[in-house]
Amino acid sequence: MRFLTYILLMLLPGMALSQGAASLVADSVTVNEDKQLIATGDIQVFYQGNSLRAAEIIYDQPSDRLIITGPIVIEATDGTIMTADSGNLDPQFQNAILRGARLVLDQKLQVAANQINRQDGRYTQLYRTTASSCNACNGQAPLWSIRAERVVHDQLERQLYFENATFHIWDVPLFWIPRMRLPDPSLKRAAGLLIPRQQITSRLGTGVKLPYFIPLGDHADVTLTPYLSAETRTLELIYRQAFANGDVRVKGALSNDTLITENRSYLFANGNFRFADSYQLRFDIEATSDQAYLQSYGYSSKDRLDSAIDILRVTDSTMMRANLTYYQTLRDDEDNASLPPIVGELSYEGRINPRAGGTLSYGAELDTAYRYSNQNGDTGRDVTRGGAFGMWQHSWVFGDGIVATAQGGLRADLYDVRDDDAFEQNDLRVVPEAAITLRWPWALTTPTGTSHLIEPTIQFAASEVLGGTPPIEDSTRNEFDQGNLFSLSRFSGDDAVETGTRTGLGVTWTRVGSTGNDSRLTFGRVYRQDADTRFTPSSGLDGAESDWLIAGQMRFADGFVLNGRALLDDQFEINRAAGLIRWKNRDVALSAAYIWQSEDQDENLPNALSEWTFDGDFQLNKAWTLGMNARYDIVADSPVRTGLSLKWQNECVTIDVSASRRYTSSGTVDPITSYGISGSINGFSAGRSGGGPAASCNN
Repeated sequence: MRFLTYILLMLLPGMALSQGAASLVADSVTVNEDKQLIATGDIQVFYQGNSLRAAEIIYDQPSDRLIITGPIVIEATDGTIMTADSGNLDPQFQNAILRGARLVLDQKLQVAANQINRQDGRYTQLYRTTASSCNACNGQAPLWSIRAERVVHDQLERQLYFENATFHIWDVPLFWIPRMRLPDPSLKRAAGLLIPRQQITSRLGTGVKLPYFIPLGDHADVTLTPYLSAETRTLELIYRQAFANGDVRVKGALSNDTLITENRSYLFANGNFRFADSYQLRFDIEATSDQAYLQSYGYSSKDRLDSAIDILRVTDSTMMRANLTYYQTLRDDEDNASLPPIVGELSYEGRINPRAGGTLSYGAELDTAYRYSNQNGDTGRDVTRGGAFGMWQHSWVFGDGIVATAQGGLRADLYDVRDDDAFEQNDLRVVPEAAITLRWPWALTTPTGTSHLIEPTIQFAASEVLGGTPPIEDSTRNEFDQGNLFSLSRFSGDDAVETGTRTGLGVTWTRVGSTGNDSRLTFGRVYRQDADTRFTPSSGLDGAESDWLIAGQMRFADGFVLNGRALLDDQFEINRAAGLIRWKNRDVALSAAYIWQSEDQDENLPNALSEWTFDGDFQLNKAWTLGMNARYDIVADSPVRTGLSLKWQNECVTIDVSASRRYTSSGTVDPITSYGISGSINGFSAGRSGGGPAASCNN
């Protein structure tokens, strides 16, 4: 019969004093004449969250020791598990000697030893040990193991110290290490070497990256990565710091290589902070020493860098933003001085609901574009604009379900133009605009629960420009899509506005299936009284009549997504088209995209653009994962980039192999082929990964 012996403990003053709230459950408990408490049977001891199971426990009151006969299983509050054949320990579990023992840390790393000594409740010493996180089948050697004369586990610092250690693959010793320190699996942040990676590129040769992680307190850390090959000596850096109201991340590198004679470097930094009264501060810094550095080393594929600081405040009825951006071009055909490199913006927008009904939006803006060059014309022009606007909007619903929306507004902009004689230096532009939009939604729900909504829409709009015509700086790239089908102006910026009278026609069909299959289709066009020559031919908006817009989306419950959009002229020839197919389930994640754009000299596109991209991840089985990506230029009949990665992982080892090729070249960057391989042993904090499937044992 099992029973609780806490009452017996109360009868033994010495033991009760030392153990406090300890409790013991056993099949049989007796006290002999030598003041020994003997518990036998299925024994369980509980003390401050720790537990011990054994076949027999003898508590010797004169020596205040526990003599235990196994099998013994000790589970500590931190998740540590110890097993042993026999043991001798004090009742507080602070000091112990376990023989034929095994220590399991964080349910990952197993350390077997002839003997385990525990001291002061902090240090666990293991003698003649074998450590591994691999499963060993039928007495066979594990895939990897570390054998050491002695291992000390510091439970407070969560560190493992190995003495006279040898690393083995199966049963074959590879190398000997006199002393080494590794973090135990429960430690999330520990200084030390991370997973090395071998990297081979066609320009930098064969090299190795050796990242070293250094924690800087609880909220900051830095990772230093020497990258060494026959062609380069590089030091990479990642710095991270978390604050109570935000975070900062810095990435950079410094290189000395054989590609150019000068030192090379780059720096990317970003931060995001939140302050009182809904204010947000965001910044990013992007800089590099030369045009080819980022792509030669694979740090980034960007061909324009932007460094910016942004202050934003958004409330229920207001928005304030201040932004300053510096651009640096890496393109061969661009001059940084004429981008413009410096762009600034300050804006405020508010919204109120007047008693007369509707919503009144208002705001003010100040922006500038500055070029270093003083040449007359596009390459040296500086433009500053200050403006204000107001827009009123109100909707009515009529008895037959027609929704009418009226809107009208006025905006005024004062321009200051320098270094361009084609425009007045100071010019005032006033734009009144108005529109009426009618929507007639038709809704239907079928007996199966599928909902349909068909919404034909027509919009009548008119606007006029009073005053000067400013230069176009930020409306150089415009495109017709379902988002601006019923906009008052379809220019992408504020320096250009649509004028005259125009009519927008469209219909949208939305289907929401009862089984999770949804779809949406939009069809529309814009008619103008007069053609607008400021739109480019491939934008779909040039001429008195726009292209036909067709856009759709389909989502299925099994994870399949299809998006598509096309612009067709009256001869049903495609000016622009884009499509995306995506499918994701537990084992497969696939996405493929296609884009087409007809040639357009106004957008510096002398040839048609036709490209497809593909990305795929395949979980081949529990251990193997395959990744693929590609980008192909159909017009040039040439690949742009390709990539392949393969990962194998089990409960104790992770191996990553990758290969990639960038085929494009420029005056500063040649095509590059890269190979990489890295491997890690799981079970230590410095080499942890997600943890793969456990190896199975066949009898």
